[in-house]
Amino acid sequence: MSFEPLASDFYAYGSLLADPEKEALAKLRAWLETEVKPLANEYWDRAEFPMQIVKPLADLGALSYAWDETKPFENSAVFRGFVQLELARVDASVATFVGVQNGLATGSISVCGSKEQRDEWIPRLASGETIGAFGLTEPLSGSDSSQGLRTTAKREGDNWVINGSKRWIGNATFSDITIIWAKDVEDSQVKGFIVPTSTPGYTATKIERKTSLRIVQNADIALENVVVPETLRLQNANSFRDTASVLRLTRAEVAWAAVGTAIGAYEAAVAYAGERVQFGTTIGSHQLIQDLLVKSLGNITASLGMVVRVSEMLDRGEQRDEHSALAKAYATARMRETVAWAREVCGGNGIVLDYDVARFFADAEALYSYEGTREMNTLIVGRKITGRAAFV
Repeated sequence: MSFEPLASDFYAYGSLLADPEKEALAKLRAWLETEVKPLANEYWDRAEFPMQIVKPLADLGALSYAWDETKPFENSAVFRGFVQLELARVDASVATFVGVQNGLATGSISVCGSKEQRDEWIPRLASGETIGAFGLTEPLSGSDSSQGLRTTAKREGDNWVINGSKRWIGNATFSDITIIWAKDVEDSQVKGFIVPTSTPGYTATKIERKTSLRIVQNADIALENVVVPETLRLQNANSFRDTASVLRLTRAEVAWAAVGTAIGAYEAAVAYAGERVQFGTTIGSHQLIQDLLVKSLGNITASLGMVVRVSEMLDRGEQRDEHSALAKAYATARMRETVAWAREVCGGNGIVLDYDVARFFADAEALYSYEGTREMNTLIVGRKITGRAAFV
């Protein structure tokens, strides 16, 4: 299947990919266009997740690109970013599902697990046989998770007893395992645990009435004397620094998803501008509409250049916290502008699902905040610039 850079990839960054990566991306794009795009608005409106897409995503390799144990060929961080872009370009919720499954859940085990844990769990997650979730955020702890984590884990012989609560946990209403991050009561260090969701004392309750990423099944999790064996403790997660090492890898991919979300809204606006007639001509012939579209394309192009470079740095082992933080802060801010301009192009029709823009406009708000708010990522970069921390 032939691959062509998207028209919205104005400087053709996609041409940087290796030929096998282009082929894989072309297959993913074709499937998303024919199988996911037609159902996105319906499932968004119903606030349901289309479980039928999990196996095809796994068959296409989208749940296994990131990790050595399962990748079908040598692939780059730039390619993995383009996978997130293509997913989000069709639906940000689907991109979020893959980001949680492949980045956060699988990533936690890959980065912090033992060889035995990687061998057992990563193939199951890559095949879609096992669905994963990532439990860090709490009702009273989000940006301050490094210090304010309230969920506790107590060692009792060969087991750990976990108590606490989590909030905004994606995939958690149907996950088979959740990576739970908890503070060890003995040394006050954050540790990670692979918690089967069938464990007694574990309950997940869907968060209702969301206005963003409605397809994503976020949940409140309660943990009441949840007992997990030492064999399910992530053996290389011994402090929040280890948790942060997972987030460092996934934060840049959220920036890629932001670019994809902006592209989805922009492409919908371009299509609308070519069809909507006002004053005797299509609105795409109007100067003010062209101005909005050009500003949108400028945002997309600048953001895409940034995320490509950040991923190249990751491939070379050069990416640091401040690099991914700047990409996430910048790309999500430009995404927020772009989806607003796309809604403006569509006028009143921009607030109904029929034209897709409304869904991208709403979903952008969640991407703007999750995996590090703009403010927190700004302070990470500010610390690097000035040498002074200003978090409080």
